[in-house]
Amino acid sequence: MQKEIKPSYRKEDDDQLFRLLRAEANILAATRAPSKRFEIVFKTFLFPFLYFFTLGCVYAWGNNTWVLLGCYCMLGILLVLNYLNIVHDAVHNTIFKSKKLNSTFVYIFDLAGANSFIWRVRHIKFHHNYPNVEGWDTDIGQSKLVRVTPHGEVSGFHKYQHMYMPFLYPFFLFNWLLVRDFKDFFDKKRIVQRLITIPAIEYIKLFVFKGIFIASLIVLPKLILAISWGRILLAFTIMILTATFFALLVLLPPHANIGSAFPLPDENKKLPYSWFMHMLKTTNDVTGENWFTRFVLGNYNYHIVHHLFPNIHHAYYPEITRVLQKMAAENNLPYRSYPILTTLKNHYLLLKQNRSDFDVWEESM
Repeated sequence: MQKEIKPSYRKEDDDQLFRLLRAEANILAATRAPSKRFEIVFKTFLFPFLYFFTLGCVYAWGNNTWVLLGCYCMLGILLVLNYLNIVHDAVHNTIFKSKKLNSTFVYIFDLAGANSFIWRVRHIKFHHNYPNVEGWDTDIGQSKLVRVTPHGEVSGFHKYQHMYMPFLYPFFLFNWLLVRDFKDFFDKKRIVQRLITIPAIEYIKLFVFKGIFIASLIVLPKLILAISWGRILLAFTIMILTATFFALLVLLPPHANIGSAFPLPDENKKLPYSWFMHMLKTTNDVTGENWFTRFVLGNYNYHIVHHLFPNIHHAYYPEITRVLQKMAAENNLPYRSYPILTTLKNHYLLLKQNRSDFDVWEESM
């Protein structure tokens, strides 16, 4: 299958600003590495331990309904925290110098139900290279049920998407873990197959790890605890709903809102901005910094510098962002940061703005 030509960025005068920012970012990361190293390694082992310890508590004391439901709720939270603090950085090879060791920790994602191979492709080859570009950013091409960009395919039901999507969002991780991964592997029309050929071994790993996920969270607790299917399925549902809530608080704010641009490549596959300007126009930060956002949430709110420097660990993002903010103020760059509630409101307004006004009952000539 012939692969599509990838969009490319323009060379602009602001490329020099980006080189200066990159030099400062590398210096900051290098000088602060000794003081940050313990925290980085500590979190890398802490959050997986808490996830599997909580799963062990299910097997040991899950006969108590409240312990069972509480543990599954905590598993949902820890699933997201492992993504924020470990898997996301490991896939960018920023935790350890060894790529093999980073790849080993990425398998935490497979054990938690998500296929790491296809997510790596979606995240790095598509989302990071082309954020907010219709047809290339997998994060804005989740489902035909929602029209995120003004360039998306129009359907009559999109007229009501701002009303029904808040009720469908809770099923986001159900769809990802149990449906979307399989579609990405077996539907040749899917966006992820534009640039890659999936190795045969990855098909085997897909089914093996999905089986381990279902067995460890549904089948084994059912057999070990001798509880009803209804109770274990309720606990599993609580886990996925809890994880979805926290995941969407992280995934929705940085890109999909009315303040962001949604550029399209021209007939020569050229995007309208430079790499640096594209990231600024399509990405925003979330206001607020404290111990919780830094240590527990993995500095998720400093998203612009992550897109500019995905090869730098998230522990250094606050300092680098302050350099970016200073540069933006001095050079009139479109740096944006909003409170979390504002970003969620702006996402809702984006859904409303991109709804279709097509009347499905209107008769055409």
